[in-house]
Amino acid sequence: MNLKRKSHTVLSLLFLVLSMLSLAYASVPLYKVFCKVTGYGGTTKKVKSLELTKDIKSKKIKVYFNADVMPGLPWVFKPELGYTDIKTGEQKLMFYYIENLSDSAMNAMAVYNVTPYKAGKYFNKIACFCFNEQVLPPKKKVVMPVSFFIDPEIAVDPETSDVEEITLSYTFFELKK
Repeated sequence: MNLKRKSHTVLSLLFLVLSMLSLAYASVPLYKVFCKVTGYGGTTKKVKSLELTKDIKSKKIKVYFNADVMPGLPWVFKPELGYTDIKTGEQKLMFYYIENLSDSAMNAMAVYNVTPYKAGKYFNKIACFCFNEQVLPPKKKVVMPVSFFIDPEIAVDPETSDVEEITLSYTFFELKK
C-alpha cells in the first residue's frame, strides 16, 4: 500500500509539472490574443484598410513617435518627425529611418506599443515593419513606412474620450542566428 501511495504521489507531481510547462508554453500566444482583442498593454489592431462604419465627429489627436534600439545593436533608428496632429478617422503615413553602422549585415526585429495603453484598441495600423525580420547590409540606410489611423470611437468611449495625445513607440532588438 505504501508503494501505491508513493507512485500516486509521483504521478500527481509529474502531472502538475507537465501542466505547468504546458501553461508556460501556451502563455505567450494566449497573451498576444488577449492583447489584440482587448487592446491591453497598448496593443494596436492591424487592419487592411480604413473602413469606418459610423459617422462620428472627428477629434484632433497629437501622435508622438518614439524609436529605440536595444543596447548592443549598432543601428541608428529615428522617426521622420517627432509628432503629427491627426484627426480621428484620417489615414496617416509616417516614415522611420534606420541605418546599420556596423561592418557586417545584421538581423533585427521591431516591437511596438502605444501609450496611453487604453488608446491601443483604437490605434489601427494598416502597414507596418514591426514583427518582421529586417536584414540590413553593412552601412546601409533604409526608410520604413507606417500607415495608421485612429478610430473615431476613441472620442465617444468614456474611458478614452479624454485622450488628446498618443505615443507610438518602436524598439528594435537584434535577432541572433
